[in-house]
Amino acid sequence: MKFIIIGLGNFGSSLAEKLTQMGHEVIGVDKNIDKIEEIKDKVTIAICLDCKHPEAIKNLPIKNTDVVVVSIGEDEGANILTTALMKKMNVPRLISRSVSQLHETVLEAMEVSEIVRPEEETAERWAKKLSSSSILDSFELTDNYSIVEAKVPKIFNGKSVQEIGFNKNFNVIVLTIMKNKREKNILGLFRNKTKLEIQGIATAETILQEGDIMVLYGHNEKIQELLKN
Repeated sequence: MKFIIIGLGNFGSSLAEKLTQMGHEVIGVDKNIDKIEEIKDKVTIAICLDCKHPEAIKNLPIKNTDVVVVSIGEDEGANILTTALMKKMNVPRLISRSVSQLHETVLEAMEVSEIVRPEEETAERWAKKLSSSSILDSFELTDNYSIVEAKVPKIFNGKSVQEIGFNKNFNVIVLTIMKNKREKNILGLFRNKTKLEIQGIATAETILQEGDIMVLYGHNEKIQELLKN
């Protein structure tokens, strides 16, 4: 996959490096030349640009990029302006960093659906999420083992845990399955909003359905291998 990381502070540079180490193509962008010099040998390309200016971002290969992460943290105004410009350019997937509740509220008002909170979430966690379109969230137990929430791929639809052979073929354990359930309002009518409902401990007979979310435990490499199917 191809990523553009804008803002190479502690979180942005760490995320850019981890994604590069995972084999992705990463363009790191910052207006500070010192930060560019620090990271230029650790990512695919490092570019010195002030991305809050419309003319500057024309130099970025937005159309050929899968994900843009606006990780500017020290300047909320620059973050918001850059995010607005990226949204205007209709990037395939846009993720922006928030540094305060007010900042997050502004991003939500701009209809930015994916917001990073570095004070609560690590670059390692986001690198895993971004490396696979199936991974929704992850909790790192050790350097090598994690608990991961992932979408059930189409190829698993209608099959049981035993039939897929999670443990036998991949050495990965399915802890539980979660389904999206539509919520009712105070009048008892269904509304568009949904919530996840845990289906209890998964067994060998548990049937998976496309759209469900499976909670997996295992070695990071084995989970990645499984989700490539």
